[in-house]
Amino acid sequence: MADRIVAFWNAFTGNGFITAAVVIGVLAFSVLYFYMIKFLLDNDSKSIVVIFIVSMVVFGWLVVSVDQMNSAIFLLVPAMFLVAIFMLYPVEVKRIIWNRKAVKVAELKRTNTAYDKEKVEQSIDEIIRAVQNMSKNDVGAIIVLTASNLPSQILDSGTKIDSDISSELIESIFFPKTPLHDGAMVISGTRIVAAGCFLPLSQKMDNIPKDLGTRHRAGIGVTETVDVTSIIVSEETGIISIAKGGKITRYADTDALKKTLTKYFWQEFEEYKK
Repeated sequence: MADRIVAFWNAFTGNGFITAAVVIGVLAFSVLYFYMIKFLLDNDSKSIVVIFIVSMVVFGWLVVSVDQMNSAIFLLVPAMFLVAIFMLYPVEVKRIIWNRKAVKVAELKRTNTAYDKEKVEQSIDEIIRAVQNMSKNDVGAIIVLTASNLPSQILDSGTKIDSDISSELIESIFFPKTPLHDGAMVISGTRIVAAGCFLPLSQKMDNIPKDLGTRHRAGIGVTETVDVTSIIVSEETGIISIAKGGKITRYADTDALKKTLTKYFWQEFEEYKK
C-alpha cells in the first residue's frame, strides 16, 4: 500500500497537467460532497450522511490498498448517493430546482402602514370570509400564499391584478363562468397579485384520495415544487383543504384557516422587516 501511495504522489507532483487536473477534481468533488451532505442534513437524514462518509472511507482504502482495484470505482460512491437522493427526495429536489428560477412576485410598499397589524388581521378575516362563503355555495377555488418566491412561468400564465385583499374580489374572481375562475389566485403579503394562474399537477397519485380531482392535484402540486401554502375549496363538496409541502389536510375549519393564515402573514412580516 505504501508503494501505491508513493507512486501516486510522484505522479501527482511530477506532471503539472496531472497536478492541475487532480486539484480541480478535488475542489469540484468537495463542493459536490458539501452540498450533498448539507441537503441530507437539512432533510433530517443524519444516518445517510454517516453511511456516505463510511462508504467513502472504505472505498478510498480499497483503492489505495488493492493492486487490482481501478481508482475510477471510487466515483461510484457519490454517483450511487446522488441517485439515492433523487429517488428518496424527489419533492425536495424539485423544490430546489424551481426555487432557483423564482422571482419576486410583488414588492411590498415601504411605508409605515404597508404591513401593520390591523392590515394583516383584516386580510386574514377577508380570506376566511371568502373561503367559507365559497364553501357554502360549492364554488371551487385555489388560493396560493407565496413568500414572493413563485416561479415567473406560473405568474405569467395568469392575469396580474395587484389589489388589496377583499372577500368580494376573491369571490367574484372564482364565481363560475368568469374568465379567471378555473385558475389559481396568488397572494403575496397583503396583496392579490394575480389570478387565473396554471399550477403544476402533483405526480404522486398514490398519496391523493381518489375522490380528489384536478383542482386538488394542482393545489398539492405547487407545494411540492415551491415552498408555498395553498387553500383549496372543492366545487363538488364545498370541503376546504390546506396543502403544504406536498401534503393535504382536508376539512379545514375556521381555526385551521386562521392558524395557517396567521403563520403565513407573520412569517412574511418578518421577511419584510429584514
